[in-house]
Amino acid sequence: LFLLFIEMSVGKIIKKETRTSLHDLGLSSWLVEQCAVMGIVEPSPVQLNCIPEILIGKDAIGCSKTGTGKTLAFAIPIIQRLSEDPYGIYALVLTPSRELAFQIGEQFQVLGKPLGLRTSIVVGGRDMIEQANEIANQPHILIATPGRLADHILSRSDENWFHKIKFFVLDEADRLLDGQYDLQLETIIEKLPKERQTLLFSATITDALCRLQELSVKKPFFWQEQSCTVTVDTLEQRYVLCPKSVKDAYVTYVVKLFTDKNPQSSVLIFSHSCYECQALTLMFADLGFKVGALHSMISQRERLSSFNLFKSNQLKILICTDVASRGLDLPFVDLVINHNIPAVAKTYIHRVGRSARAGRSGRAVTFITQYDIALLQAIEKAINCQMNELKVNDKKVSNYVTEVLVAKREAILKMDEQHFGERRAINRRKEMILSGLDPEDVDRFLERRKDRKQSKDKSDMNSSLKRKKL
Repeated sequence: LFLLFIEMSVGKIIKKETRTSLHDLGLSSWLVEQCAVMGIVEPSPVQLNCIPEILIGKDAIGCSKTGTGKTLAFAIPIIQRLSEDPYGIYALVLTPSRELAFQIGEQFQVLGKPLGLRTSIVVGGRDMIEQANEIANQPHILIATPGRLADHILSRSDENWFHKIKFFVLDEADRLLDGQYDLQLETIIEKLPKERQTLLFSATITDALCRLQELSVKKPFFWQEQSCTVTVDTLEQRYVLCPKSVKDAYVTYVVKLFTDKNPQSSVLIFSHSCYECQALTLMFADLGFKVGALHSMISQRERLSSFNLFKSNQLKILICTDVASRGLDLPFVDLVINHNIPAVAKTYIHRVGRSARAGRSGRAVTFITQYDIALLQAIEKAINCQMNELKVNDKKVSNYVTEVLVAKREAILKMDEQHFGERRAINRRKEMILSGLDPEDVDRFLERRKDRKQSKDKSDMNSSLKRKKL
């Protein structure tokens, strides 16, 4: 089916030489001027190829590396068509993360300013009643996360908010179609009109994108960026091989070395879990670094504050989970650090794609242990690029080990005292009980799991300290 989509569209791909400016794409002069306000003078390849096809009414799949302008590839033609027949709700855009939803909303607002464009952001962490009123007021563009929008639909099943929607967009489509949002998407799609344009944009191609047939009612136009590598050429990718027990000391040393030499540069550190992300944030803060955190277990206000401070370059170091690896417009990330090596290449691609965006240069450093060699090789094969090892002065790192281990241990103790993650545990308990499990069995299971995790964390820390003394 996927190959069939490619065959349908292979003759439709527009050659770059035939259209080289936004005017050539058939856009109104005022919209070209608004693009110039955003610094867009010439279209990127994904914009060059997809915008004309969307303007003539085709469904579209656009696949391009991060930082190549995919958001504007669908926002520009939507605004163009909206200006010809303005009404609400004209377009529905779904995205997997709250931060990305706000970012997309900002880009629509700038593009549509001459129209008096009205947008609404429907995501978790905000008042449901207030959001329902915004939807009822029929904004031109509705940007939402699937879970929160599905909640609104289910709680107001008699409402018909979306019967006139012209565009349905899935941004970061590979993630939205990977299975975890199936129920929410089904709820949402049932409310959409059959006569609509469906647009899917992603940085990576996956089997899940083959499910376009369920979403699209017309033959889709398909465009994929042609490149032998998945990551951009301007990104320098390296790895550090270090012992697992003192990895935090190596990360701290590299971050300090980089920030001392480049005080105006920004560093984005990826962690594999909310718990580890919070622990690293507290650890770095205790060591004297000014850092922010971005993960799903802090409030929406804290998340937006950290994101905006980092984006405006007021905060130089942001520690995050993969919530920040998708689509977020962070144009000035100079160094991406993978505290852990991702288990799949796709996650690595999205993470390092936060640096070297829009033609800029950037760096990515991944910290691996002796147990991660196979994962590193798998990623190198997937991106068709061999990484060089970043040699680190082990003697100098040893000067940091004790201080870093103590700071990490204190961070974990502080999190335990604050009952970090309690809300998530409550929700997990509720889900398990609703699935039919006995409440007492659930409580015993969760308590044992919590005890095991705390014991393991403290044991690892004690072992590391003992090895340091020896």
